[in-house]
This record gives sequence, C-alpha cells and structure tokens, in this order.
Amino acid sequence: MIAFIGRRLLHTIVVLVIVSFIAFSVLHLLPGDPALTMLGIEATPEQIEALREELGLNKPLVIQYVHWFVNMLQGDLGRSIFYRESVAQIIAARLPATFFLGMLALIFSVLLSIPAGVISAVRRGGFLDSLTSLIANVGVAVPVFWLGILGIYLFGLHLGWLPVYGYTSPFDDFWLSIKKAVMPVLCLSVLPLAVWTRQTRSSMLEVIREDYIRTARSKGLKERTVITRHALKNAIIPVITLLGLQVRNLVGGSVLVETVFNIPGMGRLLVNSVLGKDFPVVQGCILVIALVVALANLVVDISYGYFNPRTRNE
Repeated sequence: MIAFIGRRLLHTIVVLVIVSFIAFSVLHLLPGDPALTMLGIEATPEQIEALREELGLNKPLVIQYVHWFVNMLQGDLGRSIFYRESVAQIIAARLPATFFLGMLALIFSVLLSIPAGVISAVRRGGFLDSLTSLIANVGVAVPVFWLGILGIYLFGLHLGWLPVYGYTSPFDDFWLSIKKAVMPVLCLSVLPLAVWTRQTRSSMLEVIREDYIRTARSKGLKERTVITRHALKNAIIPVITLLGLQVRNLVGGSVLVETVFNIPGMGRLLVNSVLGKDFPVVQGCILVIALVVALANLVVDISYGYFNPRTRNE
C-alpha cells in the first residue's frame, strides 16, 4: 500500500508542475502584448512599460517561469492589476465562502444519494425505485439558475423564510449563515445528488447479480450485512470517482449559483478576472483549483486501493 501511495503521489507532483506551467502561460498565450491587452488601447507607452516591468515580461520566458514558480512556492501569487492587492489575499478572502457552501453541498449530496441509490437498486421496480429514478432524472435536467430564481421568489420574497442573497461567515453569525446557505447549497446539490443516485443504483444492480453475493446470501447472512459489507463496498468505486470530480466545486465554486445569490466566491472572482483581463488573479485561481483537484484525485486513487486491493498493483 505504501508503494502504491508513493506512485500516486509522484504522479500528482508531476501533474502539479505541468499545471503550474500552464497557469503561468496564461499571459503568454495571449495574442500581442499582454500588458497592452490588460491596460487597453488607450494606455500610454510609459504605463505599458511599467506594467511589463511589474510583471517581469521584459525578461526571458524561462527566467520568468522560474521566478514565478519560486514565488509561488513561497505563497506569492503576484499582485492584482484591478484590485491592486496581493492575489493570495484576494483568493483567501473569497475561498471561505465557496469552500463552506461547497462542503455543505458535498456532505448533503453524499448522505442522500448513496442510501437512495442503494434502496432503489435493492427494491428495483418498486414504488421507491420509480420515485427515486423520476426525481433523479428531473434533477439532471433542471437548470440550476432557474431553480435558484424560483427559490428566491418562493422562499425569500413570497414566504419570507430565507434571505435572498449574500454570504455570512458561520463564525460571525451561525444561524444567519445557515439561513443564507440553504438555497445555494440546495442548488449546488441538485445535479450531484441526481448523478450519484443514478450511478449508485446502476453499480449496485451490477454487483448484486455477482456470484459472491449469492454465496453470501446462501451462507445465511442477513440482507443488511450482504448489502453493506459485500455489495456496497464494491459498488462504491464508480461513485468515488464522481465524488473526486465534484471536489473542484469546493474551490472553483459555481458561477451561476454565486451570481444568482450574489455570493463573493471563487467562481465569480475567476469569471470577473477573465472579463477584466486581470490575469495574475486568473493565474492564481487556476493554480489553487488545480492543486485541490490534484489532491482530491490522489485521495480518490488511495480510496481505490482501499476498496479494491487489485488496483494497487496496476
């Protein structure tokens, strides 16, 4: 197991180095002069030269990358052109909101989708199976922004139960934070909840037909033991893959949800920075998101080795 983790860790480091170069290359993939692109055509030559000096664009490409990489390892992601602040500080200010909502959505989706998928598979063709499949299909098809607007109108404006916009840290006001998080979390949970439920059901239907499940039942084991200890452990692997993909929302956020509910998160920051040509912030956001996704994939690979020991030798 240690050798398996070591190989996966080495792969993760290689991926992060490649991603760091891609993030660094954002500026240099632009057509023309990046400084002129960020400042606009009305910028004076002195302003353009000052920005080139600030970003180090007047140095050789290899020197620029090495300098940026060393600073990145020290936590220095550069300085925002638009906000005139440290990129690391800007991301640190936006990340808690996205992480808090994304984590609640992840936990909520896992706690509902896996039991729903298992029950739907075990009682295939029954009323619960039909109801679960119907709800899952609707969840895949429903537009998230429409669901958010509907929730604002119904629970915020019409009934007055929940706040309609904004974010409050749970450390500042816990109950207000939870009330503001209810609708965004539900919107963030709809798609993963539907997808994971369908995947769990599909995987369970394949596993419960296997010979070792029939053998476990023939030994007189309780049905709950057969499902939880034998079937679910093997059926959960495809779901773990989907869980790893969903982790990107913990730091990348959802642009639609953050826009509808006016949440100052990473998703809006990244989109606004792209539109505003604030490429140091874009570089920092790409790097942070890639780092978390790479680490999530590492955890997923290790989980494969735990749930399915045969993958350790691959």
